[in-house]
Amino acid sequence: QVRLVESGGGLVQAGGSLRLSCTASGRTFSSYTIGWFRQAPGKEREFVGAILWNGATPYYTDSVKDRFTISRDNAKNAVYLRMSMLKPEDTAVYYCAAEEYYSGSYYLPSVYNYWGQGTQVTVSS
Repeated sequence: QVRLVESGGGLVQAGGSLRLSCTASGRTFSSYTIGWFRQAPGKEREFVGAILWNGATPYYTDSVKDRFTISRDNAKNAVYLRMSMLKPEDTAVYYCAAEEYYSGSYYLPSVYNYWGQGTQVTVSS
């Protein structure tokens, strides 16, 4: 069992930056793909980005490319989502998730085995 906890959310003005953290307890998640998703009110959960167990080049959805960066520190059981040039449309609850066995479908919520409780990010205009 893996327990994921997100932190670092908050209120920020448009153009600002935030860094979200996703830390794991329980079994190490160094072999897991870690994905970031977000969900705005009234909308479906949306893929933001993902990083493989080996930290290879992360994947991002087009709307956050060149603004968001995912990194991981397996020694700390942590994955980070650095968000810059934030826009009001980035407002959502952000979740991290862990996929135990790599499927290649990192953009699908259904392939992830473990989820955090989410952290709110609000970007004001």
